[in-house]
Amino acid sequence: MSAEYNADQIQILEGLEAVRKRPGMYIGSTSSRGLHHLVYEIVDNAVDEALAGYCDTIDVQINADNSITVIDDGRGIPVDIQKKAGLPAVEVVFTILHAGGKFGGGGYKVSGGLHGVGASVVNALSEWLEVEVYHGGKIYKQRYERGKTMYPLKIVGDCPADKHGTKVSFLPDKEIFEETVYDYDTLKIRLRETAFLTKNLKIILRDDREDKKEKVFHYEGGIKEFVSYLNRSNVPLYDTVIYCEGKKDNVLVEVAMQHNDSYTENIYSFVNNINTPEGGTHLTGFRNALTKTFNDYGRKNKLLKDSEPALTGEDIREGLTAIISVKIEEPQFEGQTKQKLGNSEARGAVDSVVSEQLTYFLEQNPSVAKTIIEKSVLAQRARAAARKARDLTRRKTVLDGLSLPGKLADCSSKHPEECEIYIVEGDSAGGSAKDARNKSTQAILPLRGKILNVEKARLDRIYGNAEIKSMITAFGTGIHEDFDISKLRYHKIIIMTDADVDGAHISTLLLTFIYRFMPELIKQGYVYLAQPPLYKIEKNKRVWYAYSDEELNNILKEIGRDQNNKIQRYKGLGEMDAEQLWETTMDPEHRILLRVTMNEEMTSEIDLTFTTLMGDQVEPRREFIEQNAKYGTLDI
Repeated sequence: MSAEYNADQIQILEGLEAVRKRPGMYIGSTSSRGLHHLVYEIVDNAVDEALAGYCDTIDVQINADNSITVIDDGRGIPVDIQKKAGLPAVEVVFTILHAGGKFGGGGYKVSGGLHGVGASVVNALSEWLEVEVYHGGKIYKQRYERGKTMYPLKIVGDCPADKHGTKVSFLPDKEIFEETVYDYDTLKIRLRETAFLTKNLKIILRDDREDKKEKVFHYEGGIKEFVSYLNRSNVPLYDTVIYCEGKKDNVLVEVAMQHNDSYTENIYSFVNNINTPEGGTHLTGFRNALTKTFNDYGRKNKLLKDSEPALTGEDIREGLTAIISVKIEEPQFEGQTKQKLGNSEARGAVDSVVSEQLTYFLEQNPSVAKTIIEKSVLAQRARAAARKARDLTRRKTVLDGLSLPGKLADCSSKHPEECEIYIVEGDSAGGSAKDARNKSTQAILPLRGKILNVEKARLDRIYGNAEIKSMITAFGTGIHEDFDISKLRYHKIIIMTDADVDGAHISTLLLTFIYRFMPELIKQGYVYLAQPPLYKIEKNKRVWYAYSDEELNNILKEIGRDQNNKIQRYKGLGEMDAEQLWETTMDPEHRILLRVTMNEEMTSEIDLTFTTLMGDQVEPRREFIEQNAKYGTLDI
């Protein structure tokens, strides 16, 4: 029998205890992502001041003890008594959930904060938090520890009468977070994006730990500069960044766009500076306006013949980089994660503003219009050719009389959740893997050499590539608009390449293909990198495997650095026989797999990295290598 269940079992969590009990409900997770989210919550409050026209500069500091300080020159959180709570407003903001100036009352017209829990949640999840407010020539201060107020708000000094703003310092709680070390580059990417979206706002990021880095983000051109930044690893088709701005139905619309010579569309949408990776009504309005405007212009100016079919949205968006940013008073997001906008008025507002201003731009710049439409027509023809090839790559079943790729050694299980497929470089390694595998649950697909670089190819070439067709058919999901995650045949897709430069290049090519045409596989955690050992150590008929130089050194310390140690450096999977490959790289009980993940908040930076590494432009790639070479491993 179960224990008695009555009113005594019903818990009421007072104040911020609920946040500490279930932090994931408020910040998503207690991993590194949640850790960095604390900074975003405090910064976003300062950005709301900037959006309201009261803040010019935000200073973010990573302190030597890994605490964070955020200083803004906004109005300063009010310090007078909030009548309902009977406490100073600043204390209410930091100690009571769903308290703030974002629930009517005229505090903010637009705000990124949807739930009004940001400051209080950061306070609840911090070992300590201190807030200082500069107001009326006085400095007000209060300290909290794990959400509890340490002393009443007090005046601790004087400041110039014209000084105003808020300073918040906090140390993430080690009892809550899996890790508490802030990553400079993660913050840099997010703060740069925030500065692009709020033109004229200056954001300074300082790191007072070992290297004392400092970076200033200040973009007078706003999202126009954002598009130029994202396009810097491509060749723009025209010099001007097309910009549309306007207000309709109380929705402020900003759109910037520019085509480049690539075949990938990179469109990012934001609402009140919040990234909406799943799009929503504002993105729908943009796409409608783009498709209609270019088709109307093309027909009117005889760039599209009457006998030719209309351009599709995909044709026009090939090689397009665009930012859609809307500011709206009452944003309605679908789902807890704020990833998709639902406001119907946003669709009409974006459609109207873009249609009107894009039409005007095309009429004023006929050469640019012609360039875009010519590229779109080529994309249309390539898409028609791809459509014919696509039928051959769809999931092949007994019913349609076709079979899986001939070189695929499939597994016998028909339950995707227990099946995994190894994408293996070369026939030699493929042969060893086929002999080593568990035939019940492990499939092997050997690839011949390096696959097509999809960053430099149109859809028709991609569908025509034998190695890519084999993967598409084996996975079963289709790609691009045909993609269907429910048809995935394996819940682990494992890329297994040699531990050398060529192997790394092949892995990158494969990841580029999956990211561009099957990103959901990465988002849902189905893609992995195998980690074959780097070294085999033999001594007195015993064998050890080392997966890194550090592990090799540790083994040698343990067994002694004797001359009769036999150390073999594996250059390729083909150097291992089936038994060795199984026990080091394929046996689920002993292997090491790295899961490939992506942070959707950083999609623009991920896109840029793939373009930089795999695109045509040499100079951005050289700069990337120079900046990141220190993280690489020299293989001699």
